Amino acid sequence: MMKAVVIEEFGGPEVFVERDVNTPEPGPGQVRIRVVASSLNPIETKIRSGFVKSGPAMPAILNGDVAGVVDKVGAGVSGLVEGDEVFGCAGGVKGWQGALADYMIADARVLAKRTPDMTLPLEECAALPLVFLTAWSALADRSGLQSGEHALIHAGTGGVGHVGIQIAKYLGARVSTTVSTPEKAELAHSLGADDIIHYRDESVTDYVERLTDGKGFDLVFDTVGGENLDRSIEATGIARRLCSINTRSTHDLSQLHAKSLSLHVVFRSIPLLHGIGMDDQPRMVGHMEQMLRDNAVRPLLDSQRFAFRDVGAAHRRLEAGEATGKILLLRD
Repeated sequence: MMKAVVIEEFGGPEVFVERDVNTPEPGPGQVRIRVVASSLNPIETKIRSGFVKSGPAMPAILNGDVAGVVDKVGAGVSGLVEGDEVFGCAGGVKGWQGALADYMIADARVLAKRTPDMTLPLEECAALPLVFLTAWSALADRSGLQSGEHALIHAGTGGVGHVGIQIAKYLGARVSTTVSTPEKAELAHSLGADDIIHYRDESVTDYVERLTDGKGFDLVFDTVGGENLDRSIEATGIARRLCSINTRSTHDLSQLHAKSLSLHVVFRSIPLLHGIGMDDQPRMVGHMEQMLRDNAVRPLLDSQRFAFRDVGAAHRRLEAGEATGKILLLRD
């Protein structure tokens, strides 16, 4: 048996409880990880509340991001052995146990190996996988961001946004980003942003004129959703690209049509949920490994860290908008 933090019903942050559950065994192509850390993403709050119906069966162990040590290797796995330090976005959705437990089973294809030339501590690696893979999918794979292009990345100090800035700079783009405070503006600059937009003080029309001579951005990456998707359509240049990771809302798309925009939507749980694209995961994980070796990406960590047993308090902090960057969760 192992310790786990689970939900047995949908609801608020108070629904998390500690339980003893069976220790899982790896199948073919899988490894078992002794969990060291995880991190909190907005998708977990949506699964917990029941808004997104893609979580594991009840009692559900949540959280996709994991960092830990390989404890057991299943048949057919190559490239990983017992004792390897690994990290990845490996579960927390239907069919896959999450990371809030002593041990977690993962498909070896979704895991990165932490090597000695990576300076990021193992527990902090848990803050990177989902946001990195989401941003890489959006910017590099789906939108084809090219060197010299001008990208607008919304919420530059948010979970996906702060990694998006670093990936866009790595790809050679000029990067503008939206922030809400001077403190977040400094953080965004430190991550590589070239231009800062204080979205509470400047209209879309004004910053498009100021930063693009009124032409609009080559690529707009909407990490916020809701009304911000409408603002993103407004900010995108004619015949250019818009990518979003939050489109669970209704919009008038007439301007999307009038400007002949391409709209890309990224939902990073698709490979685990449906098996589509699983064989491509090693390539994507490889980009994350390379950027870490190049010291080209680092997670922005919230000032507060939480033990697994206190994950409910972490959910409250994230949902209240009090977190900056990623909230790290550490196994007790």
